[in-house]
Amino acid sequence: MLWLTDSFEAIRDFMELGGPVLRWIAVVIFLMWVLIVERILYFRTSMRAMSQKIHDEWESRSERRSWNAHQIRELLVSQFSIDTNKNIPMIQTLVALCPLLGLLGTVTGMISVFQVMAVSGSGNVRAMAAGVSQATIPTMAGMVGALSGVLLVTILSRRAQREVHFLEDSLTMDH
Repeated sequence: MLWLTDSFEAIRDFMELGGPVLRWIAVVIFLMWVLIVERILYFRTSMRAMSQKIHDEWESRSERRSWNAHQIRELLVSQFSIDTNKNIPMIQTLVALCPLLGLLGTVTGMISVFQVMAVSGSGNVRAMAAGVSQATIPTMAGMVGALSGVLLVTILSRRAQREVHFLEDSLTMDH
């Protein structure tokens, strides 16, 4: 149990070093990962059932060649595409937001450094170090958050595209 309290204290100290912007970065990264996990769970569970339901509904039709049948097929594929791509644009937005918040942290940290320099001159290195850490830690956290999300959002969006194309190809137009 000691490791848990040590971990909590280390995280708290890290958050204090990064300043207020680091809290926003943590919220954005947390939200991004919640959405990523939701999409992974969807791909592993609900998507297969929905694909099978659409496939069964289409195959149970007696007529599949008319314009009306073609429009119904397009509707089924579109509904599947919407459900499969849900939250992916939001994840992409959060990934893009991470480095921007890191840059904001850099700017606010450098403002702190300049304030210390204005008040006490450039001789107070210890006071300037807090501002420098407040400038660099959010930058690093924003980049780590963005990099962790870029790979997974790319994998998720490609998987969504692949599944939509697979469903579209599997719905035959004969009869």
